[in-house]
Order: sequence, then structure tokens, then C-alpha cells
Amino acid sequence: MDLRKLKTLIDLVQQSGIAELEITEGEEKVRISRGGPAAGTPATAPVPQVVTVTPGAAAKASAGPAPVAEGEAAPPEGHVIRSPMVGTFYRASAPGAKPFVEVGQAVKAGETLCIIEAMKLLNEIEADRDGVVKTILVENGQPVEYGEPLFILG
Repeated sequence: MDLRKLKTLIDLVQQSGIAELEITEGEEKVRISRGGPAAGTPATAPVPQVVTVTPGAAAKASAGPAPVAEGEAAPPEGHVIRSPMVGTFYRASAPGAKPFVEVGQAVKAGETLCIIEAMKLLNEIEADRDGVVKTILVENGQPVEYGEPLFILG
């Protein structure tokens, strides 16, 4: 099941208010359920949880970046480069290689910023505009979600 279809299903669950949605396509099975509040906590809009079950593997993905909790600093202002997919974030093309970009480095539109590995495929993530890398928000080797902020360009 492709990522666009999953995103559409997540949006459907959020907008409709249904508690759970389960879809089976061939051997792939996806269940999206809204996480309810813990006992004794006020009812707020729960974030849908996605559980994808494929033969021999299971993966969990949330509907987007986590909200900033009270007391945490918001990311610096600027142009945000977000992850276009779920996968593993890598700053360099190989272990021990020089990172594609560093904080303070000027980049041009189309220049590779990082790689996201998804389903054994390495996807180069490029800058969508010229700017200077103000912040790198993800650690090397860390899993990332669809829409999660990766870089801030100034």
C-alpha cells in the first residue's frame, strides 16, 4: 500500500471522527484507530494510530509530527523541509562518509540534504529552495514519519 493512500486514510479517520478503520488488500492489512485518552484524563482529540501488517512484518506510524509539549522550545523560524515519507533518516551517503549538509551551510534548490531509506530503497531528499541550513532536527539513523520536520532553512 503506498504512502499517499495511507495519508488519505489517516485524513479520513481524522475528519470523520470514526474510532477505527481496517482495510485489507491482498495479503496487506492496515488498521487505523484513534487512540483514546488515558483513564482520568480529559477527552481531547486523539491522534490516529496506523498499524500496517504485512506478511512477516508489522510497522507502526502516527499521523504526523508530535506536537510541541509545554516547556519545550518551538523550532526556529524559517522554511521547514519535511519528510515526504516514513523511513530511516541518514545524513550521509554511507557510514563514515561526510554528511550532505551541516548547520550554517548554504544550499541551493535541488541540492541533496539527506537520504531516507524506505523499504530498502534510498531516497535522496533535496532542498526545495535556496537557503542556509539553520537547524537539523533529526539524528542520523533515526526513524522519521511522513510530514516530520527534518531541516529549517533560513
